[in-house]
Amino acid sequence: MDLGIKGRAALVCAASKGLGRACAVSLAREGVRLTIVARTAGEIERAGREIAADTGATVTPIAADVTTAEGRSKVLAACPDPDILVTNAGGPPPGDFRNWTEADWLKAINANMLTPIALVKATVDGMIARAFGRIVNITSAAVKSPIPVLGLSNGARAGLTGFMAGLARETVRHNVTINNLLPGPFETDRLLRVMGVEAEKAGKGAAGYRREQAALNPAGRFGRPAEFGDACAYLCSAQAGFITGQNLMLDGGAFRSTF
Repeated sequence: MDLGIKGRAALVCAASKGLGRACAVSLAREGVRLTIVARTAGEIERAGREIAADTGATVTPIAADVTTAEGRSKVLAACPDPDILVTNAGGPPPGDFRNWTEADWLKAINANMLTPIALVKATVDGMIARAFGRIVNITSAAVKSPIPVLGLSNGARAGLTGFMAGLARETVRHNVTINNLLPGPFETDRLLRVMGVEAEKAGKGAAGYRREQAALNPAGRFGRPAEFGDACAYLCSAQAGFITGQNLMLDGGAFRSTF
């Protein structure tokens, strides 16, 4: 299927690796002009070269911390009028809520709630004026099915979800959609870190624990990042203009619910 977004400009955050990079690759394959962002210059520049070489797309890598006003200004100077915005930030560290300070909470809320809202605020009116926009927020399956050791993420991302639910109903009449992708267990560095914490709590070896958890998923495995990227690309497509305010779980069926 031609997704109808060739030549569109896309800004993809936290795109040097993992699910952010997978989204960037899938969009690049559709002929989108990419601006990709991550904090570490070497990693994002390498990702830009590799994505461009693999897909033939135009890719502009920017090293910036989008959780700061200065970082967002740098990114938006490079890509002031994106047609597609994919927000993404590394999740807060796992742990026990008894040990988290106010500073820990504020850092999580800034990264996983306020930063995406700031990026949307800076770009959504331009999308409305051009009568095309696709905003996809990468959140977490923990929004619907909380994971105790990820309490910082549970709280901050739930706040983002609530805000975006209201805004999505205001922008869709202008062909600007806002949706969230909720990843479950995908084969990423983040998964390895979380599994390591859980394995330690269970008194098990990390590798064996990962195999056990993969087998417990209805799919019998963890997700592949490319699967996630392609789902993102579809939500960014011309054909997805009637989909807004949705939270798409990608978890192999782990969240057991009829709706």
